[in-house]
Order: sequence, then structure tokens, then C-alpha cells
Amino acid sequence: MSLVGNWSYPTAIKFGAGRIKELPDACAQAGMLRPLLVTDRGLAGLPITQNALDILEAAGLGRALFSEVDANPNELNLAAGVEAFKQGNHDGVIAFGGGSGLDLGKMVAFMAGQTRPVWDFEDIGDWWTRANAEVIAPIVAVPTTAGTGSEVGRASVITNSQTHVKKIIFHPKVLPAVVIADPELTVGMPKFITAGTGLDAFAHCVEAYSSPHFHPMSQGIALEGMRLVKDYLPRAYADGTDIEARANMLVAAAMGATAFQKGLGAIHAMSHPVGAHFNTHHGTTNAVCMPAVLRFNAPAIAERFEAASAYLGIKGGFAGFQDFAQELNDSLAIPRGLKDLGVTAEAIPALVEGAVIDPSCGGNPVPLTAENLTQLFQAAL
Repeated sequence: MSLVGNWSYPTAIKFGAGRIKELPDACAQAGMLRPLLVTDRGLAGLPITQNALDILEAAGLGRALFSEVDANPNELNLAAGVEAFKQGNHDGVIAFGGGSGLDLGKMVAFMAGQTRPVWDFEDIGDWWTRANAEVIAPIVAVPTTAGTGSEVGRASVITNSQTHVKKIIFHPKVLPAVVIADPELTVGMPKFITAGTGLDAFAHCVEAYSSPHFHPMSQGIALEGMRLVKDYLPRAYADGTDIEARANMLVAAAMGATAFQKGLGAIHAMSHPVGAHFNTHHGTTNAVCMPAVLRFNAPAIAERFEAASAYLGIKGGFAGFQDFAQELNDSLAIPRGLKDLGVTAEAIPALVEGAVIDPSCGGNPVPLTAENLTQLFQAAL
């Protein structure tokens, strides 16, 4: 089977090895003549980024780069990116990289023409309608990790550097116009990034599948996404040059982000404040939180995971799935507790304060309160 495709769900996706060479065509499709490539500091000097800039330059599109992006991007990074966008007279953004580069790139395109602060567009009710949709710049997304799936998302996560709270900023037009999903760009990922990002995709699928909201399409996507992670993440971790495994993990990441239109839950509600306060890797934090959350949600999700386990080829129903999740973490060298990520018991009240107001709470199958979130953090510590 040839691992190449052109897809239009949830947006136009050019998928396949070597398709980064089609970046100029993607820019033309999105209507860009003067794109700004936004990525994080770690990727800025790497060959995959320089190659992308070479391709743009050769096509007459310049080689403009902005890379002042933190691992958990904040409003200060955003302000600097918007300034670079305006100073360069750019007309679109290439969001390039993992979750941080993708999220910030999308927000630069979103905020470059807005007159209100970014916090006015938090994913609450219809706040997105406050934005001037006509001035949102076009976006081409190029993922270089297989995890967040932000390349197919309509939102970004931005940390408030003053309050240490992660906010989800949403607008339908933040969905990239074109995605180039080239698994060759993910080959150089270190093992710990392969693990953390892959388990982020897994968490997206698990939480979407667990969510009580009605969205059968997302439910099916979440189930198949879990299978892809189960089958291919261990292979990608064992051999980073396994292009079939890298390709399937890139698919799983996009599927996870598509599936969580159905909702996220306690894993993300916990992970967001942990990342904001302790600057931890998001996917790794999700993975550490997952076993405790699965135990907590068991009364509400055990029955549906009986069917999932059968499809995934995991014996023992929900209990078998719980065992599998922990064994997968262990095989990928994921710590067993948040304390191993630097989280302290003294921080739990502040973490609970952030978690209980996180939008992800609404998708948890068991209603979340300050009391049971305190217990969850203690169990995950």
C-alpha cells in the first residue's frame, strides 16, 4: 500500500514522504506571496527548517523566519511574532514544527490584524465572534512531530506569562488552509520527543473516546487513532528511520486532534496547569497523568473500553487497557509520577485552581470538582 494521499478532511492535507517540496504550491493555494515561517528556537537552525527556507527562496517567496518561540508559547512570544509579521509586510504564515511552533504560528496569523488582546478570544462560549475574521492571515501548517495535531486544529494553547495559566484561543479560521504532512521531517526526532509527542496523540484519542458528548465521527476516528499509536509508536521509538511507522504516527496525530472535537477531559485539565507552572513537555505530562485518570473515570468508561480493547487486540477489557497504557508508558521511559517532572505537593492547590477552570473539564465523563481534582493530582504525583 502506497503511503501517499491528498485529503480534504478536516482541511486540505498533502500527505507523503518528500512532499515538503510542494511548499510553494501550498502557499499559492493559500494565497501567500510573502510568507513568514514561524518555528521554535530548537528547530530554527536544523537542516529540515533550512531546507524549507531554501525551497521558499528558490520559488521567489523569500526566506523570512521567526523563531523566538518557547516550549510553552506565551503572549510575549506572540507579540514579538506579530511585530515581525508586520515589519516584514507578510501576507501569511507557515506554521512549522511541533505544537509550540504550530500553535504560535497560527496565533501570529490570527492576531496580526486584531485590535483586541488575545485573551478576549479564549475558547469560552461565542467569544471567537469578537474577532475580525476578515483580517486573519492565511496559514499553511507543516508538522515536524507526530503528537499535538495542531496542524488540523482550530485553536492554539497560549500560556499567560503573568498568571501561569494556559488558555485555549479558538477561531474557525485558525484552521490551516493547507497542511503538508511529510513523515521524512519527523525522522530526526529524539526518542524522548518521539515518545512524548506520540503519547500526546494517544491521550487525545483516549480522551475523545471517553468523552460523554455525542459525535460518532470523532468516536470512530479516536478508536482507529488509538490503534495506530498502539501498532506504530513502539516501532517509531525503536527505529527513528522507520518511515512507515513515522508516517502512521503522523496520521495518528492528525486523527487525535480531529477526534477531540468531541471533547477532552481530566488528563488535559491537569496537564495544562502543570505545563504552565513547571514548563513540562505537554505530551509527556499527559502520559504521566493518564493512568490515574483512567482509574478515576473507570465507572463511566469501562463498558465502552470493553469494545475498544477488543478492536485493539488487548485482552482483559478495560482492566487490560489500563495495563496496556501503563506498560506503553514504561516501554517508552515515561516517568511514573508528576514528581519526576519536578511537580511538588505544595503546588497542588495552585494546579487545582488552574485545572478546575480549564475548558477540557467539560469533556470528562465524570464531573470534575476542586475536591476530586485534588485527589487526582495527589494520585498522579
